[in-house]
Amino acid sequence: MYPFHWVPAAGQRHASLDAHPDGALAYPSGTGVRTLCGSQLTADNSKLAWLWETCAECNAEARRISAELQLPTSRGLRG
Repeated sequence: MYPFHWVPAAGQRHASLDAHPDGALAYPSGTGVRTLCGSQLTADNSKLAWLWETCAECNAEARRISAELQLPTSRGLRG
């Protein structure tokens, strides 16, 4: 499981390290989130918003984080 979550906001799908509110599987519409691209945005958890394009900066940072998390596993398997 990755430490970031995807969130539609400001016309794109962004990623955030912010925790979801208690009991929520996603950021409810209107929730303020700090994104991986460095923006402070308001979530839009509507069905249409999930079809928006992905923020290139958030995508790049999410891939970097994912790759970092996979390094220890791959090193352990080579051992």
